[in-house]
Amino acid sequence: MHVRPSSTPASDRPRSPAAQFATPDRLSDYWRFYWAVAEAQIARWLPEAPSRLLDLSSPDYQGTPRAVAAGHDVVALLPSADSAVRRPLRLVNGRAAVPRPARRGRLRQIVGDAAFPRFLAAESFDGVIADNRVLSRQLATEESVAEIARVLRPGGRVLLCVDSVVLGMALLAEQDCWPELSHAPSADVLLVPWPDGSITRCFTAEQLTDTLTEAGLELEWIKPRTVLSASTVEMMLARDPRSMNRLVEMELRATESDDYVGVHLVAAARKPL
Repeated sequence: MHVRPSSTPASDRPRSPAAQFATPDRLSDYWRFYWAVAEAQIARWLPEAPSRLLDLSSPDYQGTPRAVAAGHDVVALLPSADSAVRRPLRLVNGRAAVPRPARRGRLRQIVGDAAFPRFLAAESFDGVIADNRVLSRQLATEESVAEIARVLRPGGRVLLCVDSVVLGMALLAEQDCWPELSHAPSADVLLVPWPDGSITRCFTAEQLTDTLTEAGLELEWIKPRTVLSASTVEMMLARDPRSMNRLVEMELRATESDDYVGVHLVAAARKPL
């Protein structure tokens, strides 16, 4: 009697690298690590003195509670009133200590277009946070960055995160878009379809630098969000679940290099005085 081997359920099959980043599972070991790195990066970027910040990064961005807890007043743009936080913010990241501020910051949530916040007054913010890939989801990135420069006060700073060409090429390869893939590294603008039907704009470090400088901003630094692979992170956490802090510190040291191999690029820039 021949017994056909049972197929592995789709939910148990390992996801491809591209799919892992296109449909993140925030409860997985890798994504817990990813957001721990993101919170450590914003903690290093936040101004020392209490400041007025604009957050364009979507309601689920986990850096907003950290900014408020550090004493900054944050204006967060929401796509709709339904996405507003209904309960008081509390610091939920137990991985890194936050110094107790002289005062707790305030959060103000307003509905508005994060891509083109033209209703906001010019030079009204000390800093802008455009994390969580928000500028890659807005395909007219140059206009969005110009708006960021407009609302920044002289000397104000921006922290942003975009999809990289590395991720774009992985997504194209997974979708068998070989003609498009062959031209991807040299394309002036790389637009890539995601599995959910949306479109993402992917950048090289040079393209992101040009976008910032053309808007009148001065680049401070640019680096990958993470360089450790998902498989490496998951293997190390499986061996020692208590190694999260060591992994984050290892990642922060690794991204000090000039090797832009990550799937997401993080950059900081300043508006000249």
